Amino acid sequence: MPTICSGYQGGLPIVRPFSEIAIGELSRQTQCHIETIRYYERIGLLPQPRRTQARFRRYGSEDVVRLRFIRRARQLGFTLDEVRALLRLSGADDDHTRAELRNLVAKHVGDIRARIADLQAMERVLSDAICECASGQQPGCPIMDVLSANGSANASV
Repeated sequence: MPTICSGYQGGLPIVRPFSEIAIGELSRQTQCHIETIRYYERIGLLPQPRRTQARFRRYGSEDVVRLRFIRRARQLGFTLDEVRALLRLSGADDDHTRAELRNLVAKHVGDIRARIADLQAMERVLSDAICECASGQQPGCPIMDVLSANGSANASV
């Protein structure tokens, strides 16, 4: 029976036996919906699981670790293609791989910063419209004017 490290005590790992688990238990341990797990299998982010004679999926500790990694990367906003690249890069530990990993994450941070700037611009436009509406000094509805404006969300910024 395979084992996994389940914790530390005095600097030494405590190892407990790890038996294979069903998809429901994998879902529970990783907080990932069953349909999402099946989808990740179909697109190749998760390897196809071992099947019992009754065709039930069985997962090991490496599947739990990999799915937690995928879930965390998705929470941090990485696309599925970026997650695939992260998984590919996670297996190597050389200078070239670390540089490629650093570049991928730096690009992602740049994308996040651009989205934040866009969101801040949208927030300014909508907040200004709320203030104009509250002041009652303009005819019509400033909020509806902003929402009806032709062009991109940032056109009035």
